[in-house]
Amino acid sequence: MSRNLDLDLIRTFVAVADSGSMTVAANLLHMTQGAVSQQVKRLEDVLDCLLFVRKTRKLELSREGEAFLVKARQLLRLNDEIWADMTGQPLRGALRVGVPYDLVTRLAPAMKAFAEAHPHVDISLVCAASPELSDAVDSGHVDVSLLEYVASEAAGEVVGIEPLVWVNGRGSDAWRKRPLPLSMVDEHCAFRQVVLGALADKGIAWRTVFESGNIEATAATVRAGLAITAWLASTVPVGVEMLTPEATGLPALPAFAICLRFPATVQPAAQEFARYARESMANEPGTRRAQLANIA
Repeated sequence: MSRNLDLDLIRTFVAVADSGSMTVAANLLHMTQGAVSQQVKRLEDVLDCLLFVRKTRKLELSREGEAFLVKARQLLRLNDEIWADMTGQPLRGALRVGVPYDLVTRLAPAMKAFAEAHPHVDISLVCAASPELSDAVDSGHVDVSLLEYVASEAAGEVVGIEPLVWVNGRGSDAWRKRPLPLSMVDEHCAFRQVVLGALADKGIAWRTVFESGNIEATAATVRAGLAITAWLASTVPVGVEMLTPEATGLPALPAFAICLRFPATVQPAAQEFARYARESMANEPGTRRAQLANIA
């Protein structure tokens, strides 16, 4: 006998999974915490399994919950796509897109293609470090966002995983200096604590040369040989070079995941923009793919 899943229960489950909190999910969904808890319990009863386990500070997905979350996102996405296709109404309104500073260039083709396909949607870009954008997603201040996480801690829909690499000006010996001169894009950058922690574990002293939200200014200090930095390999600009731990003695850095995240209530325009963003993140130029393969 066929049984049907309740999409409202699934949306609540995804909101709790994304926020790690019944309380936060309740605020985002404009529900009481008790109602959210009841909906999660109903879904667990239907599926005959526990979807969450409670840890000290937050809820975490069980093994069954992790597997179901992937299917739940697919089901909600397909539902929203069918709704948009069948209603046949052009997308309208405002769309707030969050993107880390270093991914703006990579996302540009998606923004251009989306704007041409949906001229009645007014896109505004919110640029910030990933931790700040994560808060903006949770609070509903952005409608869709790309975020960068250490790959082992990824949240949301993973659209790409790539190495974090050391970057040095061509011909510069900045990487040899001690304390190591560092130029970071932002004090809230998702890479900062990872980089500083790796240097501490290796016993390498460092000093800050420059910190700014302007990625071009950071690139300029690196090109000038004043400092080194760390970027995702796909975002490394011309005029600089990637360094390998084997050749320099610098610590190895972890891979990072590029993820898509939505607030609890997902706009059709945000869902459609996400489709363009997935394609943009997947279309890596051939030369850059080769560089990534060499680093990896």
